[in-house]
Amino acid sequence: MAVTRQIRVVVSKVGLDGHDRGAKIIARGFRDAGMEVIYTGLRRGSDELAETVLQEDADVLGLSILSGAVVPLTAKVVEALRERGMSDVVVLVGGIISAEVAARLREMGVDGAFGPGTSIAEIVDFTRQRVAQRRGEVCRAG
Repeated sequence: MAVTRQIRVVVSKVGLDGHDRGAKIIARGFRDAGMEVIYTGLRRGSDELAETVLQEDADVLGLSILSGAVVPLTAKVVEALRERGMSDVVVLVGGIISAEVAARLREMGVDGAFGPGTSIAEIVDFTRQRVAQRRGEVCRAG
């Protein structure tokens, strides 16, 4: 049986949003689920995040965005990843996200958009499944 590499997740706050409690909670949830987590902190730019994901060889980029600029901020990050040939990175966005905004995010290439009330277990399970799909592996429940 092949040994699967631990899932590496970069969690970040993009733009000027300074509220990082949710990002820290989800980072802890990923860590507690056995994933390796790199938390970049506040006020990161799209190119900086893409470079971090590249340098860390991350499987996942989790963005926490509580501002009304979730669509344009996410679009810049997704574009920065594509410019570096990282279309295989699983992109997750969490925050105050309506169903309409979630649909727009998915259209631009975001894998998962999570709003208030989403459980950490749901996000962790989704992440494991999506990473397994990208790696061509079978995902077993955590």
